[in-house]
Amino acid sequence: MPTPIPPDAPTDDDLAERAKQGELDAFNALVGRYQRPVFGLCVRMLSSPAAAEDASQDTFISAWRGIGGYRGGSFQAWILRIAGNQCRDELRKRKRRPADSLDSLLEDGGDSVAPPSRERSPEGHAQGVETVGVIQEGLQLLPEEQRQAVLLSDVHGLAYEEIAESMGTSVGTVKSRISRGRARLRDFLSERGELPGGRTRHADHEAGASSSARSPS
Repeated sequence: MPTPIPPDAPTDDDLAERAKQGELDAFNALVGRYQRPVFGLCVRMLSSPAAAEDASQDTFISAWRGIGGYRGGSFQAWILRIAGNQCRDELRKRKRRPADSLDSLLEDGGDSVAPPSRERSPEGHAQGVETVGVIQEGLQLLPEEQRQAVLLSDVHGLAYEEIAESMGTSVGTVKSRISRGRARLRDFLSERGELPGGRTRHADHEAGASSSARSPS
């Protein structure tokens, strides 16, 4: 989510109009508001903080150069579209180089993605960290368009219309990508034993240990 904006602060569109006139301070204010969601999208798409830093920097450089093309509406959707394009470019380069809700998804088989609760025991926290890693692994297996759509919806909280604007496609296509992406994630998590009702690898490990203990020496 973007940084909260005080009621008396200029709107995104006000700052964008000033940035179009060459006011770097106005553009820097927009960077301050959106650097976290931009980096969050990049790190989830690229699975590398270093690559995400580079993609974030390139996103804002590109946005500054192309600010004249911003026509108002949702600056968040506009800047995340640029970030998504930067990430897809990086992923295409990688292919040429031979390298919140998650709680809802995990608790009741729901169809959204968000960070897990922080109110956990040490054991629960450790398992939660492991689960987030599995989810990130699953995200990386999604086609780029599905991954971006799921992240924009379930992590960044954009509406279908904003995601469509951000990705340069129709609302119907956005809904389809999110639905298919979530379904693939559910299947992946089920196979890895991370969904309720299934046998988790933690249970498998304990069962194996118990079986070994009962085996005759």
